[in-house]
Amino acid sequence: MTQTHDVALAGGGHDFRVRVYPAAEPNGSMLVWLHGGAFMFGTLDMPEADQVGQRLSAAGITVVSVDYTLAPLDALESLGPPPDQAEGFPSPEQLRAEAASAGPRARFPVASLQIVAAFDWAVDNADRYGADPGRVALGGASAGGNLSSGAALRLRDRGTTAPVLLALVYPSLHDGILQPNAELARLLEDVPLSRIFTSETRDAINRNYLPDAEDDPSGYAFPGGRDLAGLPPVLMVNAELDSLRASGEAFAAELASSSVDVRVLRAREAMHGYLNEIGHPAAELTLELLTDAVARA
Repeated sequence: MTQTHDVALAGGGHDFRVRVYPAAEPNGSMLVWLHGGAFMFGTLDMPEADQVGQRLSAAGITVVSVDYTLAPLDALESLGPPPDQAEGFPSPEQLRAEAASAGPRARFPVASLQIVAAFDWAVDNADRYGADPGRVALGGASAGGNLSSGAALRLRDRGTTAPVLLALVYPSLHDGILQPNAELARLLEDVPLSRIFTSETRDAINRNYLPDAEDDPSGYAFPGGRDLAGLPPVLMVNAELDSLRASGEAFAAELASSSVDVRVLRAREAMHGYLNEIGHPAAELTLELLTDAVARA
């Protein structure tokens, strides 16, 4: 098991931390990684965070996992069981207890600004871990995919250092649930409601994170449908049995139409949150895809 260490940082007017998973035998690459959890939940210890750090660092990639400031819990009671619920993931009761014990909370743009600060720290310290400052990738799962995409837009607009690759796993990229095509709609009929984001739950989550969509003119909170030209190459893995798949696939098309190189894959027979299920075939496939893409970037 990789020996990790935490580093205290500040961004967006709040303190936060990153957990570093130094590569066992560095291959020169680094990944800044963000867990999901509807912007309100999630910790560095959940498999979606820790499993990625452990597996990729063992393969030669130093991983910087970000413990960003979570959004308030105002929408908690309207959601019911968290949509990220999966086998091996904490129960709703555990999540609520965990959420209640978390530190200070804040809405957009705090976490978004912290991702930029974490990326800058990773670039500045890459040499310490045997990584090339020009080979730092950025990515995340679910809400973490949203946050990493928004941060990539910020970094693009800033015009200095930028990620060499953007890696997105079952991301939520648009403000709302996009209409599924006929094939996805049919598949979702057999998925338990507790494992699906509905329009109502997604709207509650999004308005909890960004109360007024008009307060995001640059698209940093929800990058879908915005100007994506100039982003780095993108690897995207969507869960087949996931209402957010429509957002991921639409975003991939938007990237391609903006002349951004994108590789988009579908994890067959997988539901949202599968990276929290250790040993899940889709999780194993995704970890292999992440390892290969980041190492080659």
